[in-house]
This record gives sequence, C-alpha cells and structure tokens, in this order.
Amino acid sequence: MTNHHALRPVRVGGLDLPNRFAVAPMTRVSAAPDGTPTREMAEYYERYAQGGFGLVITEGTYTDTVNSQGYLNQPGIVSATHVAAWREITGKVRAAGSRIVLQLMHAGALSQGNPYRADTVGPSAVRPRAEMLPEYGGSGSWPTPREMTGADIEAAIGGFVASAVRARDAGFDGVELHGANGYLLDQFLTDYTNRRADSYGGPVANRIRLTAEVVAAIRAELGADFCVGVRLSQGKVNDFVHRWPGGAADARIIFAALAAAGATYLHIASEGRDWIETARLDGGVTITSLARQVSGLPVIANGGMHDLSQAAQVLSGGHADLLSIGRGALANPDLPRRVSRSLPLETYDRRMLEPMATLSNARQRLQSMHRGVSRVRHPA
Repeated sequence: MTNHHALRPVRVGGLDLPNRFAVAPMTRVSAAPDGTPTREMAEYYERYAQGGFGLVITEGTYTDTVNSQGYLNQPGIVSATHVAAWREITGKVRAAGSRIVLQLMHAGALSQGNPYRADTVGPSAVRPRAEMLPEYGGSGSWPTPREMTGADIEAAIGGFVASAVRARDAGFDGVELHGANGYLLDQFLTDYTNRRADSYGGPVANRIRLTAEVVAAIRAELGADFCVGVRLSQGKVNDFVHRWPGGAADARIIFAALAAAGATYLHIASEGRDWIETARLDGGVTITSLARQVSGLPVIANGGMHDLSQAAQVLSGGHADLLSIGRGALANPDLPRRVSRSLPLETYDRRMLEPMATLSNARQRLQSMHRGVSRVRHPA
C-alpha cells in the first residue's frame, strides 16, 4: 500500500494537496449553543491533519441567523466570535500540513431546533418526507415550509456570500456549498420538493439555478483563486433511495451548470452508502466519472473509501480525483499515515453513531473514542 494511488499529490484549483485523502464533512453537534466552535472541535480537526489527510472538509455550518440553521449545537459562520473560533481551528490544521475547507449549509425545510424562528422555508410549501431526526432533538413529521419569495432567495444567496467572506477571513482555504442530502440547495434541485413556476422551478436546468447562482456570486466576490466546491447527492437524510429522475441526462445538465458558474470541484456524496451502490447511472457510467467528463473539474468520490482496494480502483479507473472518507477516518484519524506505512486499519465501530441525549454525553464520548469524535450523521 505504500504506492497507493491516493498517496499521490494533486492540485485542486489553487490548492496543492500532498495526497488525495480528504476528511468527509460529518455532522458533530458539538458547537456551543450560540454556534461558536469549541475546543473539542479544534482537537477533532487537528487530529486529522496530524494524521496526514491532505484535505479536511468541515461539518455543515450555517450561513445566516434567520432561516439557515438546521439544529441546535450546529456551528455557524455569522459573527466575529465564530470567525475567531474557526481561525483557531484553521491555524492548527494548516500548521499540521493540511488544507481546510468550510462547508456552508442552509437547512431550508429540514430545519429543527432553529433558535431564531419557529417556521421553516423551502422552494415550495411541500412537507418533507419521513420524520424529523431524533438525534438532532426532533420528533414527528416535518412542518410544511413557507415557500420562499424572491427576497428570501436573495437573502439566502447573500448569506452564502457573506459567510464565504468570513470563511476566508477565518483562514479557510475555500468553501464547499452543501448542495446534498436534502438541504436547501438540494430541495431546489429535487423535483418533488420544488414545484415553483418561476425561473427556479420546472426543468432541471432551472432547479440547479440557485446553486449555480451562489457559486457565481461567491466567485464574483472573492475572485478566481478562491476555492468554491459543491457537494451533491441523489439520496437524502430523509429519502435514502431518491435518484435524479432524468439519470445521466439530468447529471450532465447539473454538472455543466456548476462548472460554468465557476465551481472549483464537485464532491459526490453517497448518503451513508458505499460508492458502488450509488454511483451507477444509465448505461453503467458512474456518476463521478460523468462529473469529471462533463465539468472538467476535480471530483471527490465518497462512500466506503476506507476499502483501500475500491479506493484504488476509483482513482486508477478515472472515476474520481480524490476520496472523502467518513467512517474510516473516524476509526483511523491517521489513515493516510497508516496507508503510507502499510499498517493495518482499525475497524469502524458503529457505537460512534449512537444518539446522544446531551452535549455532555458527546464530550464523554470524546474520551471513550479518539479525542474529538462525537455525533456524526453522514459517515460514508
């Protein structure tokens, strides 16, 4: 394994990475009640950098104090206090030799426990499928969101842009837009949650418009060199089996629109499943290889990439350029170093995903598992 393809350096936009291993964004619900990142979070991210991961992608971070927060103890990037706390984290990660990207997230209709308002918003007044997530303090059916007005959409875009500026000021090497897993940008992309009759609804070219506009707006504000990635998925936290109805045809439109808007990379998530289960599109082509072909951008594959044989095949077969790892990283925060030294990997322990009743329980778990690990929602 000392010659594993993932150990080779790679360039992503203006970022030179020492290898192709990335830490997947994993929800931790370990921020302070006001969204300020904590000491435990700093230790968590620093540990991955010390373990040799070339790129660290943070958990989803809310972008405004109105509609975007998804759950309690989620970190934010909306205040000077948030920026200062994140700056401590980025300094530790970069000092250890890794690059770090902040994932920007607007929960939209999948918001529960938002302290700023009781109602939720979405592209249309459609109740989300399934039920709220008990590990985030929710129960029962999701509320029906209020359909966003044009002013709401402009405010959401502005929140993403302002948060990207704060991320740069906090020392991040870039941002990743959370356009996956059923949250706001994905709600606009999904046909059954987006029933709008305006330029943001209807055909897939319209439904991807909001994500593309956010990319373009951040690019216009921060320039050509700032990293702006986009994470996409077909499945969602409340609908694991969903697939884009147009298959490869939809995928081509989506990938082309994001590349044209100025995205730096595309990150294809598997929503807790192995890549091989979710990657195949019409005619056997993989969604990640199609993303590379259509966009011409670096592509990150996600889903069971701690299986080093599969990981090697994904890279050598031209399916992706980088690998994001969740479960394997939780069990092996030093995974790249282990691979480079041909050392065995520790087995992932599902107890890391057991629901936590309180934040104090999360901090107890930090001591029983490797330091810095708490509740994780998307561990692929």
